Amino acid sequence: MNLPSLAVRRPITTVMFMLVVVLFGMVSSSRLPIDLYPNIEIPVAIVNTTYANVAPEEIEKLVTRPIEEVMGTVADIDAITSITREGSSIVIAQFKIGTDMDFATLDMREKVDMVAGFLPDGASDPMVMRIDINATPIMQVAVSGADVATLQRYADDVLKPSVERVQGVASAEVSGGYEEYVSIQVDTAKMEGYGLTLDRVAGILGAENINMPAGTVFQGDKELLLRGIGEFEDLEEIRDLPIPLGTGGILRVREIAVVEMANKEQSSITKVDGEPAVSIAVQKQSGTNTVAVANAVRQSLLETAKGSEYEVRVIYDQSDFIKRSINQVANNGMVGGILAVFVLFIFLRSVRSTIIIGLAIPISVIATFILIYFNGITLNMMTLGGLALGIGMLVDNAVVVLENIYRFVQEGKPRKEAAVEGAREVAMAVTASTLTTIAVFLPIVFVEGVTSIMFRELALTVTFSLVSSLVVSLTLVPMLASKLLVVDEQQGMHHANRAKPVAFLLDQADRFYSRLEEGYRNLLRWALHHKKTVVLGAFVFFVASMLSMVLVGKEFMPMTDEGTFTINLETEPGAGVEEIGSLVDQVVEAILDVPELDYVFTNASISSGIRMMNSGAVQGMLVPLDQRNRSVDDVVVDIEGRIARIPGMKATVAATSSTGMMGGGSAISIQIKGDDLELLEDLALQVGDKVGTVQGARNISNSLEDAIPQVEMRLDRNNASRFGLTTAQVASEVKNVLDGKTATRYRIEGDEIDVVLEGDTRYQESITALEQMPIGTPAGGTVPLGLVADIQGRSGPLQINREDQARTVTVSADVYGRDLGLVSAEIQTLVDAMELPRGYTIEFGGQNQEMVEAFSDLGLALILALILVYMIIASQFESLLAPFIIMFTTPLAFSAGTLGLFLTNRNLNVPSIIGYIMLAGIVVNNAIVLIDYIQTRMARGEDTYTAITNAGPIRLRPILMTTLTTVLALFPLALGIGEGAELQAPMSTVVIFGLSISMFLTLVFIPVLFSIMDNRHRKFLAAREARRMKRELKRKGEAL
Repeated sequence: MNLPSLAVRRPITTVMFMLVVVLFGMVSSSRLPIDLYPNIEIPVAIVNTTYANVAPEEIEKLVTRPIEEVMGTVADIDAITSITREGSSIVIAQFKIGTDMDFATLDMREKVDMVAGFLPDGASDPMVMRIDINATPIMQVAVSGADVATLQRYADDVLKPSVERVQGVASAEVSGGYEEYVSIQVDTAKMEGYGLTLDRVAGILGAENINMPAGTVFQGDKELLLRGIGEFEDLEEIRDLPIPLGTGGILRVREIAVVEMANKEQSSITKVDGEPAVSIAVQKQSGTNTVAVANAVRQSLLETAKGSEYEVRVIYDQSDFIKRSINQVANNGMVGGILAVFVLFIFLRSVRSTIIIGLAIPISVIATFILIYFNGITLNMMTLGGLALGIGMLVDNAVVVLENIYRFVQEGKPRKEAAVEGAREVAMAVTASTLTTIAVFLPIVFVEGVTSIMFRELALTVTFSLVSSLVVSLTLVPMLASKLLVVDEQQGMHHANRAKPVAFLLDQADRFYSRLEEGYRNLLRWALHHKKTVVLGAFVFFVASMLSMVLVGKEFMPMTDEGTFTINLETEPGAGVEEIGSLVDQVVEAILDVPELDYVFTNASISSGIRMMNSGAVQGMLVPLDQRNRSVDDVVVDIEGRIARIPGMKATVAATSSTGMMGGGSAISIQIKGDDLELLEDLALQVGDKVGTVQGARNISNSLEDAIPQVEMRLDRNNASRFGLTTAQVASEVKNVLDGKTATRYRIEGDEIDVVLEGDTRYQESITALEQMPIGTPAGGTVPLGLVADIQGRSGPLQINREDQARTVTVSADVYGRDLGLVSAEIQTLVDAMELPRGYTIEFGGQNQEMVEAFSDLGLALILALILVYMIIASQFESLLAPFIIMFTTPLAFSAGTLGLFLTNRNLNVPSIIGYIMLAGIVVNNAIVLIDYIQTRMARGEDTYTAITNAGPIRLRPILMTTLTTVLALFPLALGIGEGAELQAPMSTVVIFGLSISMFLTLVFIPVLFSIMDNRHRKFLAAREARRMKRELKRKGEAL
């Protein structure tokens, strides 16, 4: 089917088709979910088990190891790591990319169930959970203006239900307040006198507080359900509960215990700008529109809190940065589009002609929205970056088509005939150009990890937009050209019939282009007579540019300035929440006068699990980027100096960035594996010292550098056996007395709270008091704890990390002021020089490892892309020589891109390598158009020199137009100004420099190379023909 001919013959049909595309595109764009980055699904699941107040070493032996062993039998697992802390075991299973996590977690649960029964009493049931990187809170709300208990009730009873009713909200978690429970404070002396134990009392409470079915009864001909009702209705019922004694009598709970409502010890203190508060963390459902959900939550809070005496503030809203970033990218795209259209007007000299091309941009973009929507892709930084990147390329096809039609009209052909013939002549060239650009994205199938996920959506967006632009250029552009195209009859003369500013602009453009065209014609002739000089110059440029790579830094992903930072405080092990809160207050006081600071949100906690225990956190939000003069990194350095002298803590300050979650944790992560914790700690300290000597490394820490002060209770088995006691019995009873025992749950106002039996607190006051704790014996008597156990203080590890079932210590560090690649290389050299004991190994991980793996995958993708581009060009030209010549533009363009990174002081990272891959498909397009036309003229009978000198100036205009539109469309992105611009700037820089310099190379070096190769090819053919003729004459002579 001849698309240009069909479109020109059926203009109404063509317009209607485009209107349908616009209609569907606008509907699709309005329904696209908006997010910051693509939906990143990491194939990771965890097994979380709690064992309250048990030291890490015991949990490692009793809980972590059995779970690790059974996890090793799960299919498709890539790596198993674990974190064991006081009271918590977390086993992390990392699966191979592409694993079906629904089946994987089901398999994990089956394996965990096999060992759950062998775990110690008191350990919770292991919980298997998938890790969803997108499940982080999108909004943090602070409630202040009253005491914490009142704020907790207001947040729980009013705000939380209101927020959770919002469509798209998954959960709203309240923290920072008090948790109520029913306290049954037992007098252990009285309980001992009656021969009772905590376990016995807890069992009675649990058995009495229950509603359960008791069968059915008949009343007449009706069958009625019989239920046994025993749930406690108030605290008096608990106080009056009878407890049977072994002697035959009973006593009431009130006789041995005090029953009352109480608040559990506050494990975290939350403040906003130093004022006590509670916080609400809002999470959205997977796949929903972040911006829409955040706006709905804000509206709900506004309506719910209207008239309230409490202050409700949104202290963090991810959608704010998303909206600013998306708007910035969209604005950059619009500015680039306007610049591209301006360039088109200068070259085409007609508003009508410019409108023809100008329509190609919005229609292609709108058509792209349809394809994005139906492929389930969100509107995010990568897809918008792909659109902005594609805007300049969107007009390339249309420019080539229209310019060829314009030339046919100038030659005197009617507009309709010129539209059909002009579009048909370059249809194959523009199709091949589009295919070469699209083909570079096919090797993405060999890229793994986060890089693949991020790259995939950008690649699909660019592909969709280019396919749309190809269709538009072969249908709408010829049709509109047949109706609207006019030729500038005054080209090269004064435009007297135009407005003065326009006339002046066009006159100057004509003069400039005439001089440029004549200068290029002379340069081309000179180059064809000085081929060796041109080739040598290109080679020198290539070598010099590639040498600049040594001075270009390397990193995994550029960090975005999102205006947020965190200060993590580590205190002395065993510090209480009040002490941590006091240190946090000192930090806040030290930084409140930072001019860029908008607000601070603090949390002091003694929680355990994945988060640091006995720690404080300060989250700071700066004013928007356009309202401050310093970057978030500069502010971080300022804050480090302000809090360095605060005693009693170790603080690390870091800017937070959404791209940080893609980089494998810390910038530097060195893992030391072995068995002995003390030796591991010694090696970790040595490695940490070496890392500290490298310039640019900061916030150095290791996972074993702190120790928990703990009391060790070792059973005297000889004495204990005389009383019939075992270690498990003694430890269990001691734990019940000190920590309390949750006997049952009490229902109050629709909620259930714990009913906890608590022993005498005097046994917690000292080790001496602990030794006097009475321990019940099987015979019914008691014995002091000190008589059957030796109790003494010692220190234990804060955390035990394991990887692949071996103990691991991780030395971590951030990088500031230097690039990651250089810092990592220096650290690698220092660490490699260390002598390690037998059985101990050191491995590098973190962002450096992610960077190495990503660069390796993308390098393979780049090589495959170059091969595919060559194959497509070879198919178009039905030749092996022409594509070989055209492909010479790619190494020269790559060297120009490298020079661009060096001159702009930008690093080599994943986005810039993606820029190289895109460059491989873009840079050959100009050469394709030029070589194709040279061969066309040679087919008409012109010799090589004449064909080149004629084709070059004729193709100068479309080459300049396509290059300038792409470069100017990317120019706003390359400036790297505004929120989120850091991600597109390296990629745009590579493409701009590579495309700009390669344009000159295409216009000069490629014709010279074509001439050299063509002459050699002709000589080769002539020599082969001469040999053939010689053999033929020889045969004829022998025949005679």
